[in-house]
Amino acid sequence: PAHAGVFQLIAKAKCHFTNGTKKVRFVVRYIYNREQLMHFDSDVGLYVGDTPYGEKVARYYNSKPERLEYNRGIVDTYCRRNYEVFAPFSVDR
Repeated sequence: PAHAGVFQLIAKAKCHFTNGTKKVRFVVRYIYNREQLMHFDSDVGLYVGDTPYGEKVARYYNSKPERLEYNRGIVDTYCRRNYEVFAPFSVDR
């Protein structure tokens, strides 16, 4: 009740590595007040809604080809490029 007026919007991005850099997946989750609204998965290549409102926002984002192309390209420009940085903390565990 003390925090009833607090709203939280979070976007969490992760790179998933399988077999080194042979299989790389980029996932972004959009969370509002501890509920996942939608997510982008580079394997799917589209935004996917996880709630009714998230489906509406995902349709809007999927209608923007430049946004989709940018997120699809992050696998190469961010994940694979920074593999040597990520590996000691995520892969080697």
